Amino acid sequence: MRLLEHFIICLVLSLALFSGCMDDEPFTASPTARLSLNRDTVNFGTVVAGGLAATDTLKLFNRGNKGLRISRVWLEGGGGSPFRVNVDGSVLSGGEGGGFEVLRHDSLISFLTFVAPDVDIDEPYGFADRLHFLTEGGSDHTIVLSANSQSVERLQGRRIAENTTFASLRPYLVVDSLVVEEGATLTLAAGVRLLFHPEAEFIVHGTLLSEGTPGREVELRGDRLDNMLSQIPYDRIPKQWGGLRFTQTSYGNSLRFTDIHSGSYGVLCDSSDVSRKKLSMDCVTIHNVGGHGLHARSSQVSALNCQFTNAAGDCLFLQGGRYNFVHCTVGQFYPLVGGEGVALRFSNCDGDIKLPMQELRFWNCIITGRNNDDIMGTPSDRYTELPFDYYFDHCLLNTPKVEDDIAIGHFVACLWEGDDHDHRRAANFSPEFDYDGLVFTFGLDSLSRAVDAADSEVSIKLAPYDRQGNYRLAGKAPDMGCFERREE
Repeated sequence: MRLLEHFIICLVLSLALFSGCMDDEPFTASPTARLSLNRDTVNFGTVVAGGLAATDTLKLFNRGNKGLRISRVWLEGGGGSPFRVNVDGSVLSGGEGGGFEVLRHDSLISFLTFVAPDVDIDEPYGFADRLHFLTEGGSDHTIVLSANSQSVERLQGRRIAENTTFASLRPYLVVDSLVVEEGATLTLAAGVRLLFHPEAEFIVHGTLLSEGTPGREVELRGDRLDNMLSQIPYDRIPKQWGGLRFTQTSYGNSLRFTDIHSGSYGVLCDSSDVSRKKLSMDCVTIHNVGGHGLHARSSQVSALNCQFTNAAGDCLFLQGGRYNFVHCTVGQFYPLVGGEGVALRFSNCDGDIKLPMQELRFWNCIITGRNNDDIMGTPSDRYTELPFDYYFDHCLLNTPKVEDDIAIGHFVACLWEGDDHDHRRAANFSPEFDYDGLVFTFGLDSLSRAVDAADSEVSIKLAPYDRQGNYRLAGKAPDMGCFERREE
């Protein structure tokens, strides 16, 4: 018993001594003692007014051998500033606070927030403020804060029941799904931007005409215009919104110079009458989606000068129907976890459901990716009489070279990406992909075999100009894909 009492007394004395040492942490009030900041400016980018707030963090380090006391922290804009600051768990009330400590060789974290005011103008409006940290010794550390507020046309529960045109210069914010009713046509004028809230979808029962032009493209994307904490824009992250769906009753849709990206899926075409044109695409980009890029089921679809790239599912997933692709770039380089799709998958069935592939044509296209085989064509084993008609002409294909006497007739003047070629798959494109920053551009590298390899007659007849409006026929021969290479 005495031994236990002795142990308890020693433990209490040790804790008291340790606590005393903690209380004796040396602090300095020297004017030369300074904090180190991980940065002196914080730019939140552009934030939708009335939408989710943008957040960021700021770290202050004390690299000295003595602690520092921060006597005052304040925003020059005070309580009226659109910026909010939380220092070490304490919110600055009225834009001001104090009494913070940073122990030696330690750090302090501040959480910064920008709540975008609605300024009711079309273009982004800039805001700025200065955040100060004043030490006990009189050292002032200043951080410049900046952000833009984007006012929007807010759409909630919007159903288009009669012919309507969207032409506003400011973006449209789709809070929930935007629906075009059967029998109605929605026209998107050049330059229109639709920003979709998370999980919001664009559902078309009637007809959609997207009429973008070079330099004034129509854009469909998520509503987060700012950056993540890693300083990567939300816009480069998939699943920021739903996607664009054309239902069974929808026909006569047209997308021109339209950019669709960062959705849970890209474009979905439900089963319909394949004798009627469901969708035509001209100079369209579908990029960086969390499902399939273009998923068409028993539909009639055409695509000219289009880019289908980086999908967690397949870039193109075609189940029966009629399809024509001319001068398209299909690239499967999805960089995030969960991406297991290929560039092109097509079939004439879905289990026991018959979906005749009546026509599938690719001219002057690039179909590639990071897989060993990026083209998966699967005919029905059960319904061998079903049409399974496909054809590739003057295309660069990332699939094993076809040697079969019967299958070879489906390929004319194609180039095959084998292991013996240095410039294949990602090396076809320049500049190199930035996987860390999630930046992917699909202009051709000068050493790509797709350069000067397209069929000139097809280009002259169907696509003399590329995705960016460049003339294809000025050089030796046109290039495969949607981008004509231009020498600097």
